Amino acid sequence: MASTTRDNRNGGVEFIHEDDGRVTAKDIETGVASFGDDRAEALRMLADALDAYHGKGEPVDEDELAAELGLSEDEIGSEGRPPWDE
Repeated sequence: MASTTRDNRNGGVEFIHEDDGRVTAKDIETGVASFGDDRAEALRMLADALDAYHGKGEPVDEDELAAELGLSEDEIGSEGRPPWDE
């Protein structure tokens, strides 16, 4: 069973220790969460997720993302847009 701890020294972060050994870090204020193999990695991943949440992340180029995911033109959808963008 997963266990939960809160660390208010880190700006209100809740750590959830998963049964598979990974750690989920959740920002209490926004509800944004990410995970890692340990608390430090979970916090680094959470920082990236919060940057994206607050609009400070890098913009996503849909063509590059489709290529990275290995999608063919048939899988991309109408008008050259990925199906998640419709």
